[in-house]
Amino acid sequence: MKKLFKVALVAAGLLFAGNFAQAQTKVGYIQFEQLVTTLPEYKTLTSQIDVYKKTFMDQLTALNTELQNKSKEYQDKRATMTDAVRVAKENELQDLSKRFQDYQNTASQSVESKGNELMKPLVDKSRAAITAVAKEKGYTYVLNSSNTDLIVAPPADDMMAAVKLKLGIK
Repeated sequence: MKKLFKVALVAAGLLFAGNFAQAQTKVGYIQFEQLVTTLPEYKTLTSQIDVYKKTFMDQLTALNTELQNKSKEYQDKRATMTDAVRVAKENELQDLSKRFQDYQNTASQSVESKGNELMKPLVDKSRAAITAVAKEKGYTYVLNSSNTDLIVAPPADDMMAAVKLKLGIK
């Protein structure tokens, strides 16, 4: 009988502790990417990234034009070429194609890296504002609703208005 009483007492204590812990949890959500894009500095940074991207696009366009011209020339004259000249032209086209692909990959990585570098201050500023609002309003968790697709979730509050206010955005 004493054991049953102890088990019931422990179970009641766990239920009480579980309900108490659940009452302390406050969940909020925000569309993080939307917040970052509403910052005034965002337009300036995207134009800087576009200018940076254009330098690569010009070179890629030139390489693509050269590749197309040489490929067309090869196709037009292929029937009249000797085997040695044909093999040399095919190797030249393969090398040019590889150079184009390598430059395209390098350009893509460079643009992505530059974009991340330029956006880091905006991301940090946004995260700091979200953290400050969450602390002020007592949120335990803040979810990025643009990345999270929760089928079932507890009720939560949209923090966008409070964070925009904190950042001075209208």
